Amino acid sequence: MKKILILFLGMVCFSAMSQEDKLVQQTIKGILTQNQGQVIQLAEAFSEEQYDWRPMEGVNSVGEALLHVAGGNYFLASKLGFPPPEDVDMMNLGKITGKENIIAALKKSNEFVLDKITQVESSKFGDEVDFGFAKLNTLSGLLVIMEHNGEHKGQLIAYARSNKVTPPWSQPQ
Repeated sequence: MKKILILFLGMVCFSAMSQEDKLVQQTIKGILTQNQGQVIQLAEAFSEEQYDWRPMEGVNSVGEALLHVAGGNYFLASKLGFPPPEDVDMMNLGKITGKENIIAALKKSNEFVLDKITQVESSKFGDEVDFGFAKLNTLSGLLVIMEHNGEHKGQLIAYARSNKVTPPWSQPQ
């Protein structure tokens, strides 16, 4: 009985340590999940025609901005050691057209990157990663994923307001 109790307590302690070990990843995942949800809400609030709107020549349209976020999710995760799924064609991701197809591509990239965040080991946070635009540690890479999504959420809010689209979460109830 004593051995069973010791084994049980060991399993409980290991489980608690394991959950605490992923605290950073779970925190980033939580914030990213909220940002991604709001970006999807914005994507759904734009009309099909507004997907081609851009504030000026040479700047991403609504649809291009959404696909840029999707591509960024895959690119940044790949630098952390998680290549995109085999059915994702990174070279042609930006060529996807149509509101439904763009939203589907964005949702798929969101699910992918959320899953990968929790697979990053805390012991690897200090490891250097070459992202191409900078050499950062792994933890910084996770934060860049979160920041990239937040940055483009802000861009899409500005696009929405410019097109008289109210972000769904800020509408009076």
